[in-house]
Amino acid sequence: MAFDVAIIGGGIIGAATLYKMQKRYPDLAIVLIEKEAKLADHQTGNNSGVIHSGLYYKPGSLKAKNCVSGRHELVAFAKEHRIDHDVCGKVVVAVDSSELSNMDKIFQNGLANNTEGIEMIDAKRVKEIEPFVESIGGIWVPCTGIIDFRGATEKMAEIALSMQPKSAMKLNHEVVGIERSAEKTIIATNKGNIEAKFLIFCGGLQADRLAKKDGVKLKEKVVGFRGDYYELTPEAKHKVKNLIYPVPNPDFPFLGVHFTRMTNGEIECGPNAVFTFKREGYGKTDFSFKDTFDALSYKGTWKLFFNNMKFGIDEYRRAFSKRLFLKTLQRIVPSLTMEDIHPGRAGVRALLLAEDGDTRDDFRFEFHENSIHVLNAPSPAATASLAIGGQIVDEAEKHFGLK
Repeated sequence: MAFDVAIIGGGIIGAATLYKMQKRYPDLAIVLIEKEAKLADHQTGNNSGVIHSGLYYKPGSLKAKNCVSGRHELVAFAKEHRIDHDVCGKVVVAVDSSELSNMDKIFQNGLANNTEGIEMIDAKRVKEIEPFVESIGGIWVPCTGIIDFRGATEKMAEIALSMQPKSAMKLNHEVVGIERSAEKTIIATNKGNIEAKFLIFCGGLQADRLAKKDGVKLKEKVVGFRGDYYELTPEAKHKVKNLIYPVPNPDFPFLGVHFTRMTNGEIECGPNAVFTFKREGYGKTDFSFKDTFDALSYKGTWKLFFNNMKFGIDEYRRAFSKRLFLKTLQRIVPSLTMEDIHPGRAGVRALLLAEDGDTRDDFRFEFHENSIHVLNAPSPAATASLAIGGQIVDEAEKHFGLK
């Protein structure tokens, strides 16, 4: 069967795009292609499960706009379809006076981005919200929440596929090539060929490789960074009520180790951020020669290493030392002990790196013949997924001439 549109990538961006496109164009036959046996098996299903507020992002950026609008859509979707979630709020806390200026900058960002309800609070108010935190003040962000992103992804796909019997989902189908002729486009997979008029790539950790298979000339490269989590033991869970974040260091391209209550009641602490020797490797010793060579033969990777040398060394030390990880957590919750934490899961984030080592911070789309590529969808992409999906459909209308 030939499809009108093929969406490659079954994370939450791919599923949200399917959902939005099928709602707007109920007559289209759309296929969602995913190489794993189930949806949301990589970045979507292994992140911290936070509904982000829009506090950190540059005003006017796609991240800021899509985060705020996407958050409202996501929460409404979760309520309507009974996806596990809780808009519980979070505190961003400063523990040292050197962090106050950056905390104020973040607060101003939040105001500019219409992050509703945020307020500067003193140390006493922080303790009322999170009794075990020691701080000199913070920001209360009541619109932040937690959600089951895998459940949301599955529900988006389920609803979309129920709208049109000609639409389909192809799991365990890895795209190995794209073949174009004047009449049609063939997506070659390990399970056979799929024909489609238009293609939308939402490949996450494989976005650059899929783009090259489609003939896109791309200078940047995706490099994976693993984030390890610890969990609080049942005896220590009372020390964290909801979500606690540090003031992020503006010189470091990650938010820093934080505490998150998950929808299943577990409390996660993390993640750190270390270069991974396998793009889809979640163990500390996972290794892929192809992925390692691909990353370490690229000068942008080395530029990133050199530009963040001290941070990188600290992150690696923490990855292999429970004591050092605990020390980071104790900056915010000093009463935590070695007995309070045990190793949890890990996730891998896709960084789109330029040749000069700059991390492409905003969402990035590339247009090529009858294709659209989502090359970069960093956090808060999961929160913003429905807004991003809507934007992709808007772009598809123009690029593909959909009516």
